[in-house]
Amino acid sequence: MYENVSAAEMYDLLYQDRKDYRAEAEHVAGLIRAHRPDAGSLLDVACGTGIHLEAFAGLFAQVEGIDLAKPMVEVAAERLPGVPLHLGDMRTFHLDRTFDAIVCMFSSIGYLRSAADLDRTLSAMAGHLAPGGVVVIEPWYFPENFLDGHVSGHALTWDNRTITRVSHSTRQGDAVRMELHYVVADSGGVQHRSEIDLLTLFTRDQYEAAYSRAGLKAEYQESPGSGPGFFVGVRS
Repeated sequence: MYENVSAAEMYDLLYQDRKDYRAEAEHVAGLIRAHRPDAGSLLDVACGTGIHLEAFAGLFAQVEGIDLAKPMVEVAAERLPGVPLHLGDMRTFHLDRTFDAIVCMFSSIGYLRSAADLDRTLSAMAGHLAPGGVVVIEPWYFPENFLDGHVSGHALTWDNRTITRVSHSTRQGDAVRMELHYVVADSGGVQHRSEIDLLTLFTRDQYEAAYSRAGLKAEYQESPGSGPGFFVGVRS
């Protein structure tokens, strides 16, 4: 997706304009501490540019992040000097330590392509979880609540630059094909970029089964707003 630092920074600007990252982090911290009140360490899987991780750093004594995209990690490193950040695949990562809590935010889990990938990811997470630790995943849409043909748009002007993002999403079997177009206008002119994202419509049963196979007892929690909710799993 975000093949360079410029694209990652554009992502930052767009989503900080439309998401309350701090409120989301505080909500997830509450879900974690409902099961592990003394949780002091947290790993953010698919941490992106580190906006959620920055909020978590104010809520937990020790935080780390991991992401597959190098440009995202580079932007996160600028935002979070001194915070350990890792390049890695959520299905296969190995950090040689454990955490009280592991999170995967902003529906990043949807980029996995199969139930087998979901199993591998939960297994990798469980392998990095301390006894009594908690895994919180924000899912992508479920098959029954995805709106085929959904259109989304957003625009902002910041520091003499205007950015627009539009998307069109269609269902293809158990996946969503999301076509995205970005237009950036500044003093140097107008630039356009586009991408196609594929996200899997895992069922609630598939999420819960993956948690169970990883040795985690999971429950689904609705979001306080209109978000997709969260799966919360605890290692016994």
